[in-house]
Amino acid sequence: MKVAIVGASSRIGMEAIALFLKETDAELHLFLRNAKKLADLDLDLAGDRVKIFEGSASDEAALLPALTGVDFVFASLAGEMEAFAKTLVKVMPEAGVKRLAFVTTLGILDEVPGAFGRWNADMIGPYLPPYRAAARVIEASSLDYTIIRPAWLTNAPEVDYEVTLRDEPFKGTEISRRSVAALALEIAKHPELYSRENIGIDKPGSDGDKPAFM
Repeated sequence: MKVAIVGASSRIGMEAIALFLKETDAELHLFLRNAKKLADLDLDLAGDRVKIFEGSASDEAALLPALTGVDFVFASLAGEMEAFAKTLVKVMPEAGVKRLAFVTTLGILDEVPGAFGRWNADMIGPYLPPYRAAARVIEASSLDYTIIRPAWLTNAPEVDYEVTLRDEPFKGTEISRRSVAALALEIAKHPELYSRENIGIDKPGSDGDKPAFM
């Protein structure tokens, strides 16, 4: 298996790198703006299993070599989300890869109920439109996608998650970045899992009107 991690220097991306190296024999294509940021990882990235590509995820020419020949793309990005989504939708077919897991955020479907939903909208409402637009671009494509909507993210060193589907109310208030990466790993190993679905992910039992760490 060959896997491209787009946004490899994000905290979720770094968790994914560690999990894929530890739990699989996959070859990794790591795509990020600045390779020096990977120095924060206490991992040997110099072996034959890892290739590093630098560039912007909105740059088709830079992204194409990183995606060529891979089986699965995991994207964890921030910034110009709609532009990134459009580039992936264009470049992935050119590179010969269809399976994508793409991280957005909770709230883009107005799916978060109750007091937490109102608090979440107050806190991140202005940030939702770019993530919503990116999701729509991907859902309108022919890619075999999974859109992942995480709860509020923590750095807890744990894998503990539950999933909600598009037409279900969101559960929980928080989730570890490692859990999001672990979900991506499961999708890479089982490509039929959550195929062409838009899913939420949270930590079971993390209920309340806001995340516990706030």
